[in-house]
Amino acid sequence: MASPVVSDRIWTVPNLLSMLRLLGVPLFLWLVLVPQADWWALLVLALAGLSDWLDGKIARAWNQATRLGQILDPLADRLYIFAALLGLVLRGIIPWWLMGILVLRDVLILGALPLLRHFGYGPLPVNFAGKAATLCLLYSFPLLFLAGYASIVGDVARIIGWAFALWGTALYWWAGLLYAVQGLGLIGQSRRDERDDHTGSPRGSRDSDAARGDGVDRPDPSAPATADGEPGAEPEGSDGPGLPDQGRTAP
Repeated sequence: MASPVVSDRIWTVPNLLSMLRLLGVPLFLWLVLVPQADWWALLVLALAGLSDWLDGKIARAWNQATRLGQILDPLADRLYIFAALLGLVLRGIIPWWLMGILVLRDVLILGALPLLRHFGYGPLPVNFAGKAATLCLLYSFPLLFLAGYASIVGDVARIIGWAFALWGTALYWWAGLLYAVQGLGLIGQSRRDERDDHTGSPRGSRDSDAARGDGVDRPDPSAPATADGEPGAEPEGSDGPGLPDQGRTAP
């Protein structure tokens, strides 16, 4: 399958949907904290999830994948997760330590980006564990809000919501460890290549590499870095590996 074309366009339908989703973040947080209108807040969260799915579908169907979309899409997901966590903590529904564990993982991932860029790589491609973690967390938040109501529905929502939250947290960190292993592998390969360039590798080895074709085993650092993949990697969408979404960086 041919690689998707990623353009520099700004005013596309998927990008507009991503911008609207970002505008919903402060509205969601205000609904949670000020009037505590949980049902309206959950409606905003549901619409955000729908637009997240829709902009990826449109980007693929209308060939409107853009670099801006690859930034806005994962940014919106991160902000909704952070807003929901903050609202749940300030309402006393979940403890501070849960928010701290999740935020710490994102801080470590963001801190590794300059190191990857130094070796010529963009953000790492999303993996299945990262997708599953994000889905578990986004499913847990509405249930945990409903858990605040004293009823049978609230009790059931509390059990299921905490199950999703704990599984999502474990998968979130497992995905982070997979990214760390992948990143260390790429950096190690780059350093070996640099060492070979300085010391000079045997001609036969270079010729055999040329026969196989450059870039077969290692992505080309000069290729444009996608927002959720290493250079030359196809961006992965919410529907599975290899399908371009607006762009999904490592969650």
